[in-house]
Amino acid sequence: MGYRVPMQTLAVDHPLVAHKLTTLRDVRTDSPTFRRLADELVTLLAYEATRDVRVAEVTVQTPLADAPGVRLASPKPLVVPILRAGLGMLDGMTRLLPTAEVGFLGMIRDEGTLQAQTYATRLPDDLSGRQCYVLDPMLATGGTLAAAIQLLIDRGATDVTALCLLAAPEGLKYLEAVFEGTNAPIRVVTAAVDSHLNEQGFIVPGLGDAGDRLYGVV
Repeated sequence: MGYRVPMQTLAVDHPLVAHKLTTLRDVRTDSPTFRRLADELVTLLAYEATRDVRVAEVTVQTPLADAPGVRLASPKPLVVPILRAGLGMLDGMTRLLPTAEVGFLGMIRDEGTLQAQTYATRLPDDLSGRQCYVLDPMLATGGTLAAAIQLLIDRGATDVTALCLLAAPEGLKYLEAVFEGTNAPIRVVTAAVDSHLNEQGFIVPGLGDAGDRLYGVV
C-alpha cells in the first residue's frame, strides 16, 4: 500500500485576489466585466496552483554564457475545464501554461438529487503520469468536482489540482471524505472559502450561478 497524502486546500490570501473577487460578487457586475475579471482572477490562482508543476533541468545559451534553468517536464500538464462554466476559466489558466494540453468534461448537476451527470468527455484514454488541473468556478456540494477528479484518476492521473473561484466548507469536506483512500495528491486552490450552502445547494454569500453570470441565462 502506497503512502496516502491528505487533500490540501489553499485559499489564496492576496489583495488583488480579494479585490477582483469582490467585484465578481457584486450583483451589478455585468457579464463582460465578470468574464474579464474571472479570467484575471484565474491567472492569479494558477500562479499558486502550479507551484508543484513538474519541471526538468536544462541548460541554455545566453548572449554571454551557459545558464542552468528548467522547462516543463513531459508528459505535459493537462488542463480540464468542466463545461460550461469552466470554459470561462480556460484562457486565464492557459495564459500561464501555454504548452499544456486541454481536455474537456461536460458535467451537469441534477438540481433534485444534487448528483453530477457526465454528458460529454474529450480526454485522452490514458493519463498515466499526468498532472491535471481541473477548472470549475464553484465548489458547492462537491459532487461534480469529485466525479471529475475520479474520472481522471481512473484514467491514470497521478496528481490533480482543482482551481475554483469559490468553495463551500461542505464541498471541501465531501472531497476529503471521497478521496481519503487515494494515493494521488489532490489539491484545491480557491479565492475564498465561503460560509455555507443554502437549501438549493448554492454557496452563500457566493456570487450566484457562475455560468449564468459568465454567459447569461440560457
